[in-house]
Amino acid sequence: QVQLKESGGGLVQPGGSLRLSCAASGSAVSANTVGWYRQAPGKERELVARITPGGITNYADSVKGRFTISRENAKNTVYLQMNSLKPEDTAVYYCNLWSLRNYWGQGTEVTVSS
Repeated sequence: QVQLKESGGGLVQPGGSLRLSCAASGSAVSANTVGWYRQAPGKERELVARITPGGITNYADSVKGRFTISRENAKNTVYLQMNSLKPEDTAVYYCNLWSLRNYWGQGTEVTVSS
């Protein structure tokens, strides 16, 4: 059974940074496409960034140049480094892994506010 556990969310001031972690069990992050999604209050869930087994990365236009997705195979973990955070980045961030079906974590909340 695939399980994903996000961590690293919190309250940060505009311009600050956070690093989110997605620890996976039951499947290798290196063998599957893993993505970070977010859902702000009253909005639909949207793709933020993803990384393929070959290491190809994709980003939403709104986070390009500020966010970086990476993985550490030895820890079976995918990270999302978020810099220059803006209030509009406030959302619950979810980790997603595709392996014959979608698997989701429980989410971690990010609040960007002064």
